[in-house]
Amino acid sequence: MTAFPLLIVGYSVGLIALGIWVSRRVRESSDFFVGGRSLSAGLLFSTFLAANIGAGSTVGATGHAYTDGFAAWWWNGSAGLGSLILAFWVGPKIWGEAKRLDLLTVGDFLEYHFGRAVRVLAAALIWLGSLAILGAQIKGAAEVLHVSSGVPIALGAFVASATATAYFAFGGLLSAAWVNRVQLIVVLAGFLAAVPFAAGSVGGFGVAFSDDSSFWRGSNVGWPTLLLLAPAFFLSPGLIQKAFGARDAATVRRGVALNGFALMAFACLPMLIGVVARTLHPGLERPDMALPTVLAQNVPPLVGALALAAILSAELSSADAVLFMLSTSGARDFYKGLFRPSATDAEVLRMARLLSVCGGIIGFLLTFVFESVVTALTMFYSVMVVTLFTPILGGLYLPRAGRWGAVAAMLVGVATLAVTHLATGGSGYGWAAPSFLGLMASTLTYVVLAVF
Repeated sequence: MTAFPLLIVGYSVGLIALGIWVSRRVRESSDFFVGGRSLSAGLLFSTFLAANIGAGSTVGATGHAYTDGFAAWWWNGSAGLGSLILAFWVGPKIWGEAKRLDLLTVGDFLEYHFGRAVRVLAAALIWLGSLAILGAQIKGAAEVLHVSSGVPIALGAFVASATATAYFAFGGLLSAAWVNRVQLIVVLAGFLAAVPFAAGSVGGFGVAFSDDSSFWRGSNVGWPTLLLLAPAFFLSPGLIQKAFGARDAATVRRGVALNGFALMAFACLPMLIGVVARTLHPGLERPDMALPTVLAQNVPPLVGALALAAILSAELSSADAVLFMLSTSGARDFYKGLFRPSATDAEVLRMARLLSVCGGIIGFLLTFVFESVVTALTMFYSVMVVTLFTPILGGLYLPRAGRWGAVAAMLVGVATLAVTHLATGGSGYGWAAPSFLGLMASTLTYVVLAVF
């Protein structure tokens, strides 16, 4: 695939050019943060699905299938099920509050219900988790370029971080939504083209489906994954804020629900490639290498190039979703919310763009810290779920606990997560993972303080 690096350079330049072109419509911070609340169901669907299909959904899910077989479906399937909760339960209700109160971020929502202390604490914890997932997305993109065409990891990471940062920093959510539409087309075309050829390399779908692994549970993933990932996909501040950009509550329901169903269908594709990979390449040093290895060695070059471009697109779209969280939270929750309440709209917009660039640089540096994509993603999902579950749902449905109830719930949850993780080496107790125990401790604390 000697032409692949040139293809990627041209593709990256095209994405940046599209982002800059769309950014002409961004004149104030609400355009950057929520797209002027103008997103149609189609744009909302594409920006959600593109954000949700990233390194974890492609490289990570295939790696899980390499080790656990069909149980890997739950990695993406859980995200789809969580998205349906956002579509029909959490999303329309929180969109209504955001529209009525002119809220632009989840931090705005938390401050309205619980005060500035909860807003800042949540933002700090989210920033730590978000930087981890940003590093994971960039690392995944760099490894694809390395395996497919020998591009050094450092150079691949630079190209990925620079591309996502450039098109996002100009136009925020509005640019990202239009760029994500292009990326999503490439992602779906690449995987739909690659899966039949990958299955054919082991004798067809019949041979692939003869794998004797359990659908319900493997050594690393299975139905308990639902307890970790589903809440992350209806509580993610980046996804909720994307929902704020919808035209109305009905658009939230349609766009996000379509994304959820599409995620559950997409879950089958990396699962099948992973099952094929463990038959063709049983001695891989790292499961994360299963997907790029199959695409580089076991499908026709043109199909492999398209599929590798699809993986890169998936990781760029997820990276811009993380930059979205970092920049908007930093500008609203820290800059205006804590350090400079008198900042003008133009100053907030300028700070959001600056933080996008800073986030891209930090994400590039973190590429060299995390050993695997899945490790970083699991860390992010765990911290986010335990931090946000009770204050978001409590603010919507049981706000009586007040500021200190929310603070106590968040601190108890994170402490339980950390202690359980250290005590069990991250394995938890049976199916009860540290994140689930932290979630239960946080919820119980909040409910007790709300009732009594």
